[in-house]
Amino acid sequence: MVSATIITSVPSFVTPEQHSDIVRATPGSFSDIPPVLRHKEDDVSVTFEPTLEQFTTEDGKNGTLYVIDSTLVFMSSTGRGFQIPYPTITLHAISRPQGSSPFMYCQLDEGTNDASDDVEDVDMRELTITPKNPASLEPIFESLSHCASLHPDPNMPEDDDDDDAFLARNNFETFTGDDEKELSEVGRVRSNFVNDHRYAPY
Repeated sequence: MVSATIITSVPSFVTPEQHSDIVRATPGSFSDIPPVLRHKEDDVSVTFEPTLEQFTTEDGKNGTLYVIDSTLVFMSSTGRGFQIPYPTITLHAISRPQGSSPFMYCQLDEGTNDASDDVEDVDMRELTITPKNPASLEPIFESLSHCASLHPDPNMPEDDDDDDAFLARNNFETFTGDDEKELSEVGRVRSNFVNDHRYAPY
């Protein structure tokens, strides 16, 4: 399973204001209402590790990030982009490493059932999202958290009392990385995430 799909156009969406207007007008079918755009950020660069097939380094240098209820979208200034369904994003965090620009770090589930010997299985892919404006990381984080809560893990037991994976939008903690063991158990975050960052494991 590849978590990201290459696209050449941004999926349809409506703003929260447009959504409210449509709902007030009582549409014939609520299922026909386009998903809501929660955040849009221009001047964003992205990188994948390992790299994503058909998505070049040039594609990732600059573009626009769309946090939509249905999917996470990046559209490059080159005209090529990708979309990622939220259930494949197993963790997202704000990282503020010393001496470099802060960024959003995401772990993507790349699990596959293909047992063929000639297919190299990749269990996890890393995505970094670096906006030109560092102040936008907080609203991006909040929007990602909200959209993730709309797509709970179907494998999670319904009677599970542990609600930590789906925190309220205004109830996130700042994790300093002092307890490295706890961090690795929660999200398998790499050891360079020892500075101030916020995280949301699903």
